[in-house]
Amino acid sequence: MSISSLELPRIGLHTGIVGGLFRSILSASEKGCQTWQIFSRNPRGWATRPLERDSIRRFRELRYEHGLSPCIIHAAYLVNLSSPSTEIREKSIAAFRDEIERGLAIGADFLAVHPGSSKGTTVELAIELCASALLEAARGLEERMSIAGLQILIENTAGQGEQIGRSFEEVQAIISSTPDLDLGMCLDTAHSFAAGYDWRDEHAAKRAFAKLGRTVGFSRVKAVHFNDSKSCMGSRVDRHWHIGLGEIGAAGLARVLNHPKLQRAAFILETPVDSSRNDVQNLAAARALFNGGSHAKPRRREKE
Repeated sequence: MSISSLELPRIGLHTGIVGGLFRSILSASEKGCQTWQIFSRNPRGWATRPLERDSIRRFRELRYEHGLSPCIIHAAYLVNLSSPSTEIREKSIAAFRDEIERGLAIGADFLAVHPGSSKGTTVELAIELCASALLEAARGLEERMSIAGLQILIENTAGQGEQIGRSFEEVQAIISSTPDLDLGMCLDTAHSFAAGYDWRDEHAAKRAFAKLGRTVGFSRVKAVHFNDSKSCMGSRVDRHWHIGLGEIGAAGLARVLNHPKLQRAAFILETPVDSSRNDVQNLAAARALFNGGSHAKPRRREKE
């Protein structure tokens, strides 16, 4: 497939749920998204309220009405599936199982999660802990997930602190350690850049794409967190920035957006909102990076 024949992938935002999960749909639609990402619960706390039946019904109805797809849930930040601490591990598994059950209830397509931090253990042990925690959290829900089409996505990290998942090889190691779960990947452009994958340089980007294909495989990349980086390449510091205004820049981000083997992925912006730019402006900047320019029409795709 040539670049000139590509269709603009589905592009959207992470939108808020204050006032109810359905608010995220209204916000995403008003801003011109084709896809969107949400938190299904408080991302910074362990405690949460069960979803009410009316809330679930309204969410599903509005999603159908506005035609947004896919729906991606981002797991709560406190979840650390790689933790060697018994207390944190048990809380993380319980919270992540709740995320799965919420995803099933609202009809989400993907559940993205950071693999966690090794906290003083080896990377190898942390990967084993992450894989076993994923299996425990999903135990008994596998068939429902398969029927509903809900897939867990491992998000690559910047490698800050003792985070695992910094390299594509580590993401693949987690995926291959859970053969009973059909895991995918969420590729984060800012995280990968901070971890040492240089999207700015044509040759370096080609090597990165080749490594992604050899390890995780493009077919498993279901979503892309499409962010510029305020931090420099290889810094291992996670700082998202406005599209085209950061260290990756427009040309580097365009290489990811226009890659033929990523066209079926959902591109989600997690960019800041400040005096420089708002969400709508960042969406426009992202679409303008597509080979067809800002006038390219996004393709509509039904839930698979």
